[in-house]
This record gives sequence, C-alpha cells and structure tokens, in this order.
Amino acid sequence: MEERPLTTSPFDDDHLHEECGVFGVMGVANDAAALTALGLHALQHRGQEASGIVSFDGEHFHAQHALGHVGKTFSRQDVIRRLLGPAAIGHNRYATTGETALRNVQPFFADFDFGGFALAHNGNLTNAYTLRKELIRQGSLFHSTSDTEVIIHLMAQSKQSSAVDRLIDALRQVEGAYSLICLMPEGIIGVRDPLGVRPLVLGRLGDAHILASETCALDIIGAEHIRDIERGELVVCNGKTVTSYHPFEQKEDRFCIFEYIYFARPDSEMHGHSVYDVRKKIGMELAKEHPARADIVVPVPDSGVPAAIGYAAQSGLPFELGIIRNHYVGRTFIEPSDHIRHLGVKLKHNANPNLLAGKRVALIDDSIVRGTTSTKIVEMVRSAGAKEVHLRISSPPTRFSCFYGVDTPQKEKLLAHKFSIEEMAKLIGVDSLGFVSIDGLYRALGKKSRDTSKPGYCDACFSGDYPTALTDISSHMPQQQFSLLESGGAE
Repeated sequence: MEERPLTTSPFDDDHLHEECGVFGVMGVANDAAALTALGLHALQHRGQEASGIVSFDGEHFHAQHALGHVGKTFSRQDVIRRLLGPAAIGHNRYATTGETALRNVQPFFADFDFGGFALAHNGNLTNAYTLRKELIRQGSLFHSTSDTEVIIHLMAQSKQSSAVDRLIDALRQVEGAYSLICLMPEGIIGVRDPLGVRPLVLGRLGDAHILASETCALDIIGAEHIRDIERGELVVCNGKTVTSYHPFEQKEDRFCIFEYIYFARPDSEMHGHSVYDVRKKIGMELAKEHPARADIVVPVPDSGVPAAIGYAAQSGLPFELGIIRNHYVGRTFIEPSDHIRHLGVKLKHNANPNLLAGKRVALIDDSIVRGTTSTKIVEMVRSAGAKEVHLRISSPPTRFSCFYGVDTPQKEKLLAHKFSIEEMAKLIGVDSLGFVSIDGLYRALGKKSRDTSKPGYCDACFSGDYPTALTDISSHMPQQQFSLLESGGAE
C-alpha cells in the first residue's frame, strides 16, 4: 500500500473525514464573533486545518482567517474585539490535498453592487470544475482553488437584484451537496441542497438566531435547538424574524448516513435521532449479525466506543477499555523516518496488556478505509498478548468514493473495493472480520431495511448509489484530478 507523509496522526489518515463545519449568529449585540468562536470550538471535529470568522457591525464587515485549530487564534481577546457587530458567520476547514493556504480559508467575502456578502460552505459541488472552466473562459478571475468560490462568481454574473435572489440563481446551476451559511447587511442566510446531504440546524438564544452544522454547537452557547433546516430550504434570519423559502425542486431525502456512523459528535441530534443512541443500536445490530467467540469487547477509541457499548450489551460480553487514547496529539513534531512512521501509531493509541493478555478480543471500530490503521491496531493488540482478535466494523464495507464533501481515497485504494471480506481479514491479520450490513444500518435508524427505490439516506460510499450527477467525474476528468479542486473550502 502507498505510504503517505505523516502530517497528522496515522489513525486520522485512515479515517474518512468530514471537510467542514459552519456556524452563524444574528442579533446578539457585539458578542456575535465570540459566540461564533465557541460554536466553531464545538465543531472542531469537522475541520482542523484552519478556521475563519466574518462579522458585520451595521456598516462594515470584519474578517479574520487563520491556520490551525480554532483556539490558536480565536481565543485571543484582541482578535475577538476586532470582529465587531451583532452578526457573524464562521467556518472550520479540513484540507485534503496540497498545502494549507490562507487564500482557501473560509468564509469567503465579496463586494457586490448590493453590498458585502460572506459565504461559508460545507459539502462538495460535483460540477464545480465544469462551471469553473466556463467562468474563466468568460473572464472570471479565481482567487482560491475551492469549489465554493464558483458560487460567488455565479452570483456576480446573475441578473437578479437582491443577494437572496442571486444566491438562489447561482445554486440552481450547481450540482452536488451543500449546506451554506451566508452573511449580508440584512442578516444571515442558511440553505441546504435539495437532497439534504449535509446537515444544518436552526437554534435560538434569546432574540438571536443561530445556524450550525450540528446541535452540539448550540449546546456550547446555551442556545435552544428549534429544528433542522429542511432539504432545499433557504432561511433568512433578520433581527427577531426567520423567513423561510423553498426555491428548489423538491427531491427525496438523501441525508449522509455516515454522519451517524462517524462524522457527527455523539452528543449531537440529527433528523430527530440521537447520534449516540444510533451508534449504540448499530453495535447491537452488529452483534446480532456477527457474534464473536470472545471474552471481552474492546473499542478503538473514541469513535468505536458507542458501537462497542451496544455490541457488549447485545452479546452479554464485558466491555473493557483495552486501548487508551492520547487526546493531545496534533500534527507530528518530527520528520518521520520509516522507523518513526511505524511507531507513530502509538502517538494516539496504546494497548493495555493487563486487560488484553490471554483474552479473545472482539475489537470494534467504525470503518475500514485503506486498512493501514486496522492492521497496526491489530498488531498492537496482539503484541499486548491477545489470544484472538475478532474485528467488527460498525459500517458496511466502504467500496466507493464520496463526492459530496467527504475526503475519500480513490476507490482503487479502498481495501473493500479490492478484496473480499475473507481476503481483508487475512491482510489485516485478524481471526475473523465482520461488517454490519446496510440493512442492519437502516434498522438502527428505525427502518426495516434499505428500500432500494427510496433509501432515505445517501449511502453511496457503501452502495455506489450516487443521488446526483457526477458531471466533473463522468464527463471531464478522472477522480485524481477532481480531488485537486477542493470541496467545501478545503484546498
């Protein structure tokens, strides 16, 4: 398998990554930027490479963009004091390829004839490359390598007069997945694509209104969760009022099912489901479908913990923290040699021999991508003295790439695309390997099974059933070139 530079934890390198988190607030005197910084802290898991905030004070827009975690810049009082006004929006970014550069950090800002306009995007536009080529041919000059900037240029070309109408006009030309939060002089805008692939919620704090990727960002500032923004809905929050529009053709709901498996924080609620409860139920379904002759159930922390609790409860086996996670790992501090790269697995996790020695272990994780993480985890568990290792995965095999705002390798690099489950078990070095089925995943969400004609979720990474056209992929360029034009603000 291909070796990758150890720029982040080797465990993170072998997980699928959500690429953005967005947050916005309208109507809180001069505290909008401070509340936005707190919201971005809660959404740090959705993007850890860079963050930005744009505020509006009634006359002027103020912006701050920075590389690194939110707290590196936005915990400083001098920064927050410069971001004046009762309205602000923010963005966390996860970079997928190339260098991390400030020119790609959102929110993006543009001066139109109607006034200033800032935009933060979570998702991916699957015809951005096609649109970008045409816009450049017509004379547009792009500042970033982000697909999000296409929306700004489409708005600039629109013949509509208002910011809202120009945004609607632009979004009618794009394909793919998006949840947007925008800031204009009149207030903030929230909008989801007609399939509702990426999440966006509405909250309230006194007379102020909040928009965020997840409810955990409302919790951190003490805001009330009002509802999810509906698929294809656009809302304008202006003062104490929220005005709702449905300007797009109605389509079936295809919310990203991987939000429940891994992306969202477990303390969030999505589409009426507690993420934590769903993960436990997935673990219970996994235990029914793939019981293990084991002595203990051990999660790969932290993402495997809720599913492991459910697996242990269903199987009657004791739950043990046989692997301990180091939560203080960021970017590596040394240039890795092959030897250090091999040891790098222990930067984030370490096995507990006192619990594992001589045991048959049911090891629970959320996914297998390239297989590099799983192989090193299993080696570590065996080195700690485990007699047998039975790996159980709380998602179906990931056989296809995602083009809707998730950093996924080309499908040729996905282990499950290349090998059978039996072959994967041998390569990873486990005594047995089991994945929850797609039907089991849907049962955990309260459905009897997956309805192929109307699934209700986007599960394309498992099924290959893509809910939108993939214009850039199918018509113009291979996936490796497509990945160079980054999604949702990633560079």
